[in-house]
Amino acid sequence: MNKGLLVVVSAPSGCGKDTVINALRESDFKFEKTISDTTRVMREGETNGVDYTFIDETTFKNRIENGYYLEYTVYNGNFYGTPKSEVEKHLDKGECVLMKIEVEGAGNVRKLMPEAVSVFLVPPSMEELEKRLRGRGTETEESFKKRFETAKQELARAPEYDYIVVNDEISKCVEKIRNIIETEGLRYCAMKNFVDDLLR
Repeated sequence: MNKGLLVVVSAPSGCGKDTVINALRESDFKFEKTISDTTRVMREGETNGVDYTFIDETTFKNRIENGYYLEYTVYNGNFYGTPKSEVEKHLDKGECVLMKIEVEGAGNVRKLMPEAVSVFLVPPSMEELEKRLRGRGTETEESFKKRFETAKQELARAPEYDYIVVNDEISKCVEKIRNIIETEGLRYCAMKNFVDDLLR
């Protein structure tokens, strides 16, 4: 069995990581998506246990103390965390695991699992990012400014990632991510078990 591949996908707010990952899942590309815990309020259209597992802050903090999370972070006042078991069970089976996590959380994963492949989605321009954030129609001017400033700070961390993918067109973005995953899966470190079996 080939070694499982862990792929971390992050993006500043408004760069469409949820849309891209959903489009990737709807294609014929096979991967396992981890489901993170969060303390934020569930948004319209989201499903508990599918998009996130929505829990209260007390439960989240208890899980931190028990070493339940591979990574966790606080973003805009809410906790986000990825259960270790969600990742390990798929990697042990030689599967591709895709983690959709915030920039801070991605840094924590890279420290614990340096073999992880990291992909950073970026907007085609700052003007387009502003348009997308304002287009939600749910932001006050103060909220928009805060989110836009946070996005700029996160974009400055792009050098920490292995790959940068511009999300200008969903289909092209999905194709690029697929190519990255397929290429990384052919590295010797991923194919070592297969090669060892050939030589037995």
